[in-house]
Amino acid sequence: MALFGNFVTIGGTLCCALSTGYLVQNGLAAPTDPDAVAERVASAPLRVADVEVAVLPELRNIALTSVTPREGGKAPPAKTPTRVAPELPGPAGRTDCKVAATATAAPMASVDLSVSAPCHGNQRVTVHHSGLSFTETTGPDGRLDVTIPALAENAVFVVALDDRHGAVASARVNDLGGYDRIALQWAGKAGFQIHALEFGASYGQAGHVWADPAARGQGTVTHLGKAGFPEAQVVEIYSFPSDAARRSGTIALSLEAEVTDDNCGREFSAQSFELRANLALRFRELSLKMPDCGATGEFLVLDNLLEDLKIAAR
Repeated sequence: MALFGNFVTIGGTLCCALSTGYLVQNGLAAPTDPDAVAERVASAPLRVADVEVAVLPELRNIALTSVTPREGGKAPPAKTPTRVAPELPGPAGRTDCKVAATATAAPMASVDLSVSAPCHGNQRVTVHHSGLSFTETTGPDGRLDVTIPALAENAVFVVALDDRHGAVASARVNDLGGYDRIALQWAGKAGFQIHALEFGASYGQAGHVWADPAARGQGTVTHLGKAGFPEAQVVEIYSFPSDAARRSGTIALSLEAEVTDDNCGREFSAQSFELRANLALRFRELSLKMPDCGATGEFLVLDNLLEDLKIAAR
Protein backbone atom coordinates (compact mmCIF):
# COMPACT_ATOMS: atom_id res chain seq x y z
CA MET A 1 0.00 0.00 0.00
CA ALA A 2 1.09 3.59 -0.47
CA LEU A 3 2.33 4.65 2.92
CA PHE A 4 2.00 8.40 2.61
CA GLY A 5 -1.54 8.87 1.25
CA ASN A 6 -4.42 10.62 3.00
CA PHE A 7 -5.69 9.06 6.21
CA VAL A 8 -9.21 8.76 7.55
CA THR A 9 -9.89 9.93 11.11
CA ILE A 10 -11.61 7.16 13.00
CA GLY A 11 -14.14 9.12 15.09
CA GLY A 12 -17.44 7.34 14.74
CA THR A 13 -16.47 5.13 11.82
CA LEU A 14 -15.43 2.20 13.98
CA CYS A 15 -17.58 0.01 16.17
CA CYS A 16 -15.60 -2.49 18.19
CA ALA A 17 -17.07 -5.28 20.32
CA LEU A 18 -14.44 -6.90 22.51
CA SER A 19 -14.45 -9.96 24.67
CA THR A 20 -11.21 -11.01 26.33
CA GLY A 21 -10.49 -14.64 27.06
CA TYR A 22 -7.92 -17.31 26.58
CA LEU A 23 -7.75 -19.97 23.89
CA VAL A 24 -6.15 -23.18 24.99
CA GLN A 25 -5.48 -26.46 23.25
CA ASN A 26 -6.37 -28.72 26.16
CA GLY A 27 -5.86 -32.30 25.23
CA LEU A 28 -3.90 -31.58 22.05
CA ALA A 29 -0.55 -32.75 23.31
CA ALA A 30 0.67 -33.90 19.91
CA PRO A 31 0.58 -37.71 20.21
CA THR A 32 2.73 -39.47 17.70
CA ASP A 33 -0.17 -41.47 16.22
CA PRO A 34 -1.86 -39.26 13.52
CA ASP A 35 -5.12 -41.24 13.83
CA ALA A 36 -5.22 -40.44 17.55
CA VAL A 37 -4.67 -36.76 16.79
CA ALA A 38 -7.46 -36.76 14.21
CA GLU A 39 -9.87 -38.46 16.58
CA ARG A 40 -9.17 -35.97 19.37
CA VAL A 41 -9.40 -32.94 17.10
CA ALA A 42 -12.72 -34.14 15.70
CA SER A 43 -14.16 -34.46 19.20
CA ALA A 44 -12.70 -31.28 20.76
CA PRO A 45 -10.30 -29.36 18.52
CA LEU A 46 -10.30 -26.12 20.49
CA ARG A 47 -11.86 -25.13 23.78
CA VAL A 48 -12.30 -21.64 25.13
CA ALA A 49 -11.64 -21.29 28.84
CA ASP A 50 -13.58 -19.11 31.25
CA VAL A 51 -13.84 -15.59 29.90
CA GLU A 52 -12.99 -12.42 31.75
CA VAL A 53 -14.71 -9.52 30.01
CA ALA A 54 -12.30 -6.59 29.89
CA VAL A 55 -11.35 -3.67 27.70
CA LEU A 56 -7.72 -2.81 27.10
CA PRO A 57 -6.71 0.63 28.42
CA GLU A 58 -6.23 3.64 26.15
CA LEU A 59 -8.53 2.45 23.37
CA ARG A 60 -9.60 5.91 22.19
CA ASN A 61 -12.26 7.09 19.74
CA ILE A 62 -13.87 3.66 19.64
CA ALA A 63 -17.39 2.70 20.70
CA LEU A 64 -17.09 -0.39 22.88
CA THR A 65 -19.65 -3.04 23.74
CA SER A 66 -18.57 -5.73 26.19
CA VAL A 67 -19.65 -9.29 25.55
CA THR A 68 -21.36 -10.68 28.63
CA PRO A 69 -20.29 -14.19 29.66
CA ARG A 70 -22.94 -16.83 29.94
CA GLU A 71 -24.13 -18.03 33.34
CA GLY A 72 -21.28 -19.73 35.13
CA GLY A 73 -18.65 -17.60 33.38
CA LYS A 74 -18.40 -19.81 30.32
CA ALA A 75 -17.75 -18.40 26.89
CA PRO A 76 -20.21 -18.91 24.03
CA PRO A 77 -19.59 -22.25 22.37
CA ALA A 78 -16.93 -22.30 19.67
CA LYS A 79 -17.99 -22.75 16.07
CA THR A 80 -18.48 -26.35 15.03
CA PRO A 81 -15.13 -27.56 13.68
CA THR A 82 -14.69 -28.76 10.14
CA ARG A 83 -15.04 -32.54 10.20
CA VAL A 84 -12.55 -34.63 8.30
CA ALA A 85 -14.33 -37.14 6.08
CA PRO A 86 -13.09 -40.70 5.60
CA GLU A 87 -11.05 -41.28 2.47
CA LEU A 88 -13.20 -42.17 -0.54
CA PRO A 89 -12.34 -43.22 -4.10
CA GLY A 90 -11.29 -40.21 -6.18
CA PRO A 91 -12.12 -39.07 -9.71
CA ALA A 92 -12.50 -41.75 -12.38
CA GLY A 93 -12.29 -44.44 -9.72
CA ARG A 94 -8.81 -43.48 -8.50
CA THR A 95 -7.97 -44.96 -5.13
CA ASP A 96 -4.65 -43.15 -4.50
CA CYS A 97 -6.42 -39.96 -3.38
CA LYS A 98 -5.45 -39.96 0.27
CA VAL A 99 -5.03 -36.48 1.72
CA ALA A 100 -1.96 -36.29 3.96
CA ALA A 101 -0.22 -33.56 5.94
CA THR A 102 3.11 -33.30 7.74
CA ALA A 103 4.28 -30.61 10.15
CA THR A 104 7.93 -29.91 10.94
CA ALA A 105 9.34 -27.39 13.42
CA ALA A 106 11.07 -24.51 11.61
CA PRO A 107 13.18 -21.50 12.68
CA MET A 108 11.60 -18.51 14.43
CA ALA A 109 9.08 -20.66 16.35
CA SER A 110 7.34 -21.58 13.10
CA VAL A 111 6.12 -24.79 11.49
CA ASP A 112 6.56 -25.96 7.90
CA LEU A 113 3.24 -27.53 6.89
CA SER A 114 3.14 -29.72 3.79
CA VAL A 115 -0.12 -31.02 2.35
CA SER A 116 -0.45 -33.72 -0.30
CA ALA A 117 -3.86 -34.10 -2.00
CA PRO A 118 -3.15 -35.74 -5.38
CA CYS A 119 -6.82 -35.73 -6.48
CA HIS A 120 -7.46 -32.14 -5.40
CA GLY A 121 -5.30 -30.00 -7.65
CA ASN A 122 -6.00 -26.25 -7.81
CA GLN A 123 -8.60 -26.52 -5.06
CA ARG A 124 -9.41 -24.41 -2.04
CA VAL A 125 -8.10 -25.62 1.30
CA THR A 126 -8.53 -24.16 4.79
CA VAL A 127 -5.86 -24.55 7.47
CA HIS A 128 -6.83 -24.32 11.16
CA HIS A 129 -4.41 -23.77 14.05
CA SER A 130 -5.16 -22.65 17.64
CA GLY A 131 -8.28 -20.76 16.55
CA LEU A 132 -6.65 -19.24 13.49
CA SER A 133 -7.84 -20.27 10.03
CA PHE A 134 -6.75 -19.19 6.59
CA THR A 135 -7.68 -20.14 3.03
CA GLU A 136 -5.12 -21.30 0.47
CA THR A 137 -5.06 -23.18 -2.84
CA THR A 138 -3.36 -26.43 -3.69
CA GLY A 139 -1.07 -26.52 -6.70
CA PRO A 140 -1.87 -28.41 -9.92
CA ASP A 141 -0.38 -31.51 -8.30
CA GLY A 142 -2.49 -31.12 -5.17
CA ARG A 143 0.41 -29.94 -2.99
CA LEU A 144 0.51 -27.04 -0.57
CA ASP A 145 3.61 -25.94 1.35
CA VAL A 146 3.37 -23.07 3.82
CA THR A 147 5.33 -21.83 6.85
CA ILE A 148 3.15 -20.79 9.79
CA PRO A 149 4.22 -18.89 12.93
CA ALA A 150 3.04 -21.16 15.74
CA LEU A 151 0.70 -20.09 18.54
CA ALA A 152 1.18 -23.21 20.69
CA GLU A 153 4.15 -25.34 21.71
CA ASN A 154 2.17 -28.48 20.90
CA ALA A 155 1.07 -27.12 17.54
CA VAL A 156 -1.80 -28.98 15.85
CA PHE A 157 -2.95 -28.21 12.30
CA VAL A 158 -6.22 -29.32 10.71
CA VAL A 159 -6.32 -29.20 6.90
CA ALA A 160 -9.82 -29.20 5.38
CA LEU A 161 -10.81 -29.31 1.72
CA ASP A 162 -14.20 -28.07 0.54
CA ASP A 163 -15.44 -31.64 -0.02
CA ARG A 164 -14.71 -32.36 3.67
CA HIS A 165 -11.66 -34.48 3.02
CA GLY A 166 -8.67 -33.47 5.09
CA ALA A 167 -5.81 -34.38 7.37
CA VAL A 168 -4.23 -33.52 10.70
CA ALA A 169 -0.57 -32.88 11.53
CA SER A 170 1.29 -31.76 14.64
CA ALA A 171 4.73 -30.53 15.67
CA ARG A 172 6.51 -29.54 18.87
CA VAL A 173 7.71 -25.88 18.84
CA ASN A 174 10.29 -25.64 21.60
CA ASP A 175 11.35 -22.01 21.01
CA LEU A 176 7.88 -20.43 21.12
CA GLY A 177 8.54 -18.91 24.55
CA GLY A 178 11.15 -16.61 23.02
CA TYR A 179 8.60 -14.73 20.86
CA ASP A 180 5.79 -12.24 21.32
CA ARG A 181 3.07 -12.60 18.69
CA ILE A 182 0.08 -10.52 17.61
CA ALA A 183 -2.29 -11.98 14.99
CA LEU A 184 -5.40 -10.70 13.25
CA GLN A 185 -7.76 -12.78 11.13
CA TRP A 186 -10.78 -11.81 9.07
CA ALA A 187 -12.94 -13.03 6.20
CA GLY A 188 -13.29 -11.40 2.80
CA LYS A 189 -11.64 -8.43 1.11
CA ALA A 190 -11.20 -6.11 4.07
CA GLY A 191 -7.53 -5.64 3.16
CA PHE A 192 -6.36 -5.14 6.75
CA GLN A 193 -2.63 -4.87 7.47
CA ILE A 194 -0.65 -5.00 10.71
CA HIS A 195 2.04 -2.31 10.93
CA ALA A 196 4.70 -2.24 13.67
CA LEU A 197 6.92 0.76 14.45
CA GLU A 198 9.77 -0.68 16.49
CA PHE A 199 11.45 1.52 19.13
CA GLY A 200 10.33 4.87 17.71
CA ALA A 201 10.82 4.11 14.01
CA SER A 202 8.89 6.21 11.49
CA TYR A 203 7.06 5.04 8.38
CA GLY A 204 9.42 3.90 5.66
CA GLN A 205 12.42 3.66 7.99
CA ALA A 206 14.22 0.59 9.27
CA GLY A 207 12.08 -0.67 12.11
CA HIS A 208 8.81 -0.08 10.24
CA VAL A 209 7.65 -3.67 9.78
CA TRP A 210 4.68 -4.89 7.76
CA ALA A 211 3.97 -7.58 5.16
CA ASP A 212 6.22 -5.99 2.55
CA PRO A 213 9.29 -8.08 1.65
CA ALA A 214 11.35 -4.87 1.63
CA ALA A 215 10.45 -3.97 5.23
CA ARG A 216 13.37 -4.29 7.67
CA GLY A 217 13.22 -4.69 11.42
CA GLN A 218 13.81 -7.12 14.26
CA GLY A 219 10.28 -8.45 13.94
CA THR A 220 8.40 -9.83 10.95
CA VAL A 221 4.83 -9.76 9.63
CA THR A 222 3.56 -12.93 7.96
CA HIS A 223 0.53 -12.83 5.65
CA LEU A 224 -1.38 -16.10 5.25
CA GLY A 225 -4.37 -16.79 3.03
CA LYS A 226 -5.85 -15.64 -0.26
CA ALA A 227 -8.84 -13.30 -0.36
CA GLY A 228 -10.02 -14.28 -3.85
CA PHE A 229 -12.59 -16.83 -2.65
CA PRO A 230 -16.02 -15.97 -1.19
CA GLU A 231 -15.61 -15.48 2.57
CA ALA A 232 -11.98 -16.57 2.35
CA GLN A 233 -10.11 -16.44 5.66
CA VAL A 234 -6.98 -14.28 5.84
CA VAL A 235 -4.43 -13.91 8.67
CA GLU A 236 -1.57 -11.54 9.47
CA ILE A 237 0.86 -12.29 12.31
CA TYR A 238 3.49 -9.97 13.78
CA SER A 239 6.32 -11.83 15.53
CA PHE A 240 9.03 -10.27 17.68
CA PRO A 241 11.98 -12.27 19.12
CA SER A 242 11.67 -10.89 22.66
CA ASP A 243 14.28 -13.25 24.12
CA ALA A 244 16.87 -11.77 21.74
CA ALA A 245 15.89 -8.11 22.24
CA ARG A 246 18.96 -5.88 22.21
CA ARG A 247 17.21 -2.85 23.69
CA SER A 248 14.24 -1.87 25.81
CA GLY A 249 11.36 0.17 24.49
CA THR A 250 7.94 0.15 22.87
CA ILE A 251 6.71 -1.33 19.62
CA ALA A 252 3.71 0.68 18.39
CA LEU A 253 1.17 -1.51 16.62
CA SER A 254 -1.55 -0.33 14.26
CA LEU A 255 -4.15 -1.87 12.00
CA GLU A 256 -4.48 -0.19 8.60
CA ALA A 257 -6.53 -0.61 5.44
CA GLU A 258 -7.02 1.21 2.17
CA VAL A 259 -10.67 2.09 1.52
CA THR A 260 -11.61 0.32 -1.72
CA ASP A 261 -14.70 -0.54 -3.73
CA ASP A 262 -14.55 -4.01 -2.17
CA ASN A 263 -14.65 -2.88 1.46
CA CYS A 264 -16.13 0.64 1.60
CA GLY A 265 -19.22 1.00 3.77
CA ARG A 266 -19.03 -2.61 4.92
CA GLU A 267 -18.71 -4.06 8.40
CA PHE A 268 -16.16 -6.81 8.93
CA SER A 269 -15.82 -9.29 11.76
CA ALA A 270 -12.27 -9.99 12.87
CA GLN A 271 -10.44 -11.72 15.69
CA SER A 272 -7.17 -10.78 17.32
CA PHE A 273 -4.79 -13.19 19.07
CA GLU A 274 -2.09 -12.00 21.46
CA LEU A 275 0.76 -14.12 22.79
CA ARG A 276 2.85 -11.90 25.10
CA ALA A 277 5.61 -12.54 27.62
CA ASN A 278 5.13 -16.31 27.45
CA LEU A 279 1.59 -15.98 28.86
CA ALA A 280 -1.58 -17.75 27.71
CA LEU A 281 -2.94 -16.93 24.28
CA ARG A 282 -5.53 -14.13 24.50
CA PHE A 283 -8.41 -13.84 22.04
CA ARG A 284 -10.68 -10.89 21.23
CA GLU A 285 -13.67 -10.51 18.90
CA LEU A 286 -13.79 -7.30 16.84
CA SER A 287 -16.42 -5.70 14.63
CA LEU A 288 -14.94 -3.09 12.28
CA LYS A 289 -17.01 -0.74 10.11
CA MET A 290 -15.23 0.78 7.13
CA PRO A 291 -15.84 4.39 5.99
CA ASP A 292 -18.40 4.94 3.22
CA CYS A 293 -17.44 4.82 -0.44
CA GLY A 294 -16.82 8.56 -0.61
CA ALA A 295 -13.50 7.83 1.12
CA THR A 296 -12.32 5.36 -1.54
CA GLY A 297 -8.58 5.64 -2.09
CA GLU A 298 -7.85 6.94 1.40
CA PHE A 299 -6.35 4.95 4.27
CA LEU A 300 -7.91 3.93 7.56
CA VAL A 301 -5.50 3.81 10.52
CA LEU A 302 -6.52 2.20 13.82
CA ASP A 303 -3.60 3.02 16.06
CA ASN A 304 -5.09 1.98 19.41
CA LEU A 305 -6.88 -1.20 18.48
CA LEU A 306 -3.85 -3.44 19.11
CA GLU A 307 -2.04 -2.94 22.42
CA ASP A 308 1.59 -1.86 21.95
CA LEU A 309 4.34 -4.29 22.92
CA LYS A 310 6.60 -3.37 25.83
CA ILE A 311 10.03 -4.92 25.31
CA ALA A 312 12.80 -5.36 27.90
CA ALA A 313 16.39 -5.88 26.77
CA ARG A 314 17.82 -9.31 27.56
